[in-house]
Amino acid sequence: MWRPPEKVRHAPDPGAWPTVEAAAGSRLFSPLAFGALRLDQRTWVPAMVPWRASDEGFVTDTVVEWYERFAAGGPAAVVVEATGVRDVASGPLLRIGDDRFLAGLERLTAAVRRASGGRTRLFIQLIDFLTIRRRVDRETFLTRFLKITDRHREALQADADDEAVRALILGLDDGGLARILDPRELESLRMGYRERVTDTELAHIADLPARLPPLFAAAARRAKAAGFDGVELHYAHAYTLASFLSAGNTRADGYGGDLQGRLRLPLEVYAAVREAVGRDHVVGCRFLADECIVDGTALPEACRIGEAFARAGFDFLSLSRGGKFEDAQPPKVGAAAYPYTGPSGYECMPSFLSDERGPFGRNVTAAEAVRTAVRVAGFETPIVVAGGFHGFAQAEAALEAGVADVVGMARQALADPDWWRKVRAGRGDAVRVCGFTNYCEALDQKHAPVTCQLWDRSPRKAGRRTPDGKRWMTAPPWEPDVP
Repeated sequence: MWRPPEKVRHAPDPGAWPTVEAAAGSRLFSPLAFGALRLDQRTWVPAMVPWRASDEGFVTDTVVEWYERFAAGGPAAVVVEATGVRDVASGPLLRIGDDRFLAGLERLTAAVRRASGGRTRLFIQLIDFLTIRRRVDRETFLTRFLKITDRHREALQADADDEAVRALILGLDDGGLARILDPRELESLRMGYRERVTDTELAHIADLPARLPPLFAAAARRAKAAGFDGVELHYAHAYTLASFLSAGNTRADGYGGDLQGRLRLPLEVYAAVREAVGRDHVVGCRFLADECIVDGTALPEACRIGEAFARAGFDFLSLSRGGKFEDAQPPKVGAAAYPYTGPSGYECMPSFLSDERGPFGRNVTAAEAVRTAVRVAGFETPIVVAGGFHGFAQAEAALEAGVADVVGMARQALADPDWWRKVRAGRGDAVRVCGFTNYCEALDQKHAPVTCQLWDRSPRKAGRRTPDGKRWMTAPPWEPDVP
């Protein structure tokens, strides 16, 4: 993964922990009502993919244990990992594209309610993604996947059949290939093939505006039937609807170009989902306050997006940043490109090795700008901020300053799912503070079960281990059991 060249070391600093009384009187632990729902505090676990689903996309015992463990710690809300709305193979990622997934999802929602005593609200993140293929070696790409065209003949000045032209291309060095192949062909060679929303010469890509709203609506209906409190539409990072929102979306069919065109499909998806589940079910979204790429959507336009989403009626807006394919590092042969390996990926998950700004609260300024734009437009839509939060004082200050209405913790929640219980009990000194080494992110990149290295340093008597037997699959329990 890319790191800032400065490589400044930043140590986590949670600051002073509150007493029981101070925590009880804080804004962080005060209630918040939105849509048809009320949170008993302003705490949130954003979606994280733990790679525990079955290869067919079903909920497993380890998926249930993962979410039970977060719920037992007492956050107000947990967002279940990115869950595919199509009924297509996607490896060990949860799916919701057919009714056969309902039984497992119902089991999951029941487990979270049981573990939290009904206090933790559970949302599920709904996602669509386009085809991406593993990178193949040079010879395989040029012999099997490169389609020979007249453009190649002209560039080579070779009036020959396809196989003769292919033989000439195989004999070129890297510099020669860079002259003969077009940018997309070069990218497929170096990164692996990846579809874009702008590939409208492909019928299924051109048809996305017709296909996606009913797919998301059906998935949201299943989520409601399975007992989720709401859905979070995934409009962030490298996925389909984020790509429609992106400044790089140049579609000429009314679903790209200017911001109005780029907003069109995300808003149509929202309208279809809202019609499917009604006003009594929460519908929010996660989108980017900044794509953090050259010529990408930046903060001023993100503020306009936030205003448009609030006007449409979203119940909450959760903000992230970066995580794009456009600046990802080339994968090894046999692996697929990963959108969190470049500078924009770093902005999404900054580590303790950083620039002078550091990794903590890196999204705060952008979140405040989006929230201000939404408020100036006359809407009270709650804004969820995340990114490097690990201490009470840090979170409380963000809320008091009007940066956001809810504070999300992902990596810190992973390091210690009991953070909220401990802080409310006046036992912040017992918190396992995340080191922001991105040990967990490295496992995610390998599609291995995501765990925290701090878990393995904590004494425990029992628990489930990873298939290789080397790591614990969940955080150790904490005693005493504080309500």
